[in-house]
Amino acid sequence: MYMDQATQNFLFKYLNNSSPTGYEASGQKIWLEYLYPYIDDTFTDSYGNAVGIINPKAAYKVVIEAHADEISWYVNYISKEGYIYVIRNGGSDYEITPSMRAKIHVEGNTIPAVFGWPAIHVRDDKKSKTPEIETAILDCGCSSDEEVAKLGIHVGSVVTFDADLITLNERYLAGRGLDNRIGGFMIAQVAKKLYENKIKLPFGLYIVNAVQEEVGLRGASMVAHHIKPDLAVITDVTHDTQTPHYNKIKQGDIACGKGPVLTHAPAVQHTVLKLLIEAAKNNNIPIQWQASSRTTGTDTDAFAYCGAGIPSALISLPLKYMHTTVEMVHKKDIEQIIELFYQFLVALKPNHNFSYFN
Repeated sequence: MYMDQATQNFLFKYLNNSSPTGYEASGQKIWLEYLYPYIDDTFTDSYGNAVGIINPKAAYKVVIEAHADEISWYVNYISKEGYIYVIRNGGSDYEITPSMRAKIHVEGNTIPAVFGWPAIHVRDDKKSKTPEIETAILDCGCSSDEEVAKLGIHVGSVVTFDADLITLNERYLAGRGLDNRIGGFMIAQVAKKLYENKIKLPFGLYIVNAVQEEVGLRGASMVAHHIKPDLAVITDVTHDTQTPHYNKIKQGDIACGKGPVLTHAPAVQHTVLKLLIEAAKNNNIPIQWQASSRTTGTDTDAFAYCGAGIPSALISLPLKYMHTTVEMVHKKDIEQIIELFYQFLVALKPNHNFSYFN
């Protein structure tokens, strides 16, 4: 996957920036700053949803969307000895906390900390617990709650893991928060490609980076009601099931490096899905498939079930080790999802009727 220096700088700056659920603003500013040259207008809302618009005066509205937030923690209790206990903000995993480095976010600053864990030779295996709310302990080098308070740390301070983006074997990107800020990167590249190729879309394109997906698709619900689009195509990550510990019978057969994933699910509108399949076939983009029971668990559901229903579909990026600090995605899949979005939009006719009863 070729990236010019400006694109690569954006990728690493955006992915390395902390964007915990409910506190996405700094990342949204980075995203909008990159997007500005390729769009005609923008808007944001009170909770931090960010939208770039191409052709804003058009009556027919199409959304491409990703979510901007990453899982994190809240400080929940500080002991007299200065140890900090946390609760989840989103789908954070207590089991991966031992020995992890962390950042505690205070006003205008971050405080380094570590999740401590007793050594293997002093643990009593019969009594030791899997890390959970009582045992996931943050240590910021303080010996009392007063010292902790002097650093600006308080109940409600947000905590993120300290794990920057790296490249593995020139093929993979790995780090925290690829779920789903890598989606924000991809939809920004779609806007850039439309601009560089001088494509004049016959509809309004709303490039949406939504907040608070990790706590129930909240930002997507807000922005869907705001925009009221005629069509929405969402991108998010899905599980690579080739690694150990996955059951392909239950979780499907998905692999990094084998292309975008399209989903069959009640929320996925059949005609939109057909148009995506046609765009993939016409441009030799490989497709993988998955099925979702009841809901997709992505912002697709928020758009599909907004108001009278917005025709919606989902393009997923295969990802290893979801909700860890070493989430991995293949560069080729990123490139192909950008291309699939682009070709879909170029081929799309305005005022498309998605009714099942035509």
